[in-house]
Amino acid sequence: MTGARLWEAINSSLIAQVMTDYWEPYEHFVPSEKHVQSKAETFTVEGYNSLFRHFLARLRRKTKCYSKSETMLWYSVLLLMAKWNGELNYLLN
Repeated sequence: MTGARLWEAINSSLIAQVMTDYWEPYEHFVPSEKHVQSKAETFTVEGYNSLFRHFLARLRRKTKCYSKSETMLWYSVLLLMAKWNGELNYLLN
């Protein structure tokens, strides 16, 4: 199971809480004492995921646009966030 392998790979001792939606497979590998299931805790993250996929072709699903360079992905996200936060008013108008 991919989720269980991911949970084993991260240093879970440093994680205080994990916020997820109500998707059942999370319950199989996230320890219940660290697991909080709530849409109230996940909607902001999902909103940003949607924003990134909308504006950055390299993050869209099932396309030929993808990041070949981790550095370019990093700079693309930084540029989008700077524009989104009003720090680049002279660009992308």
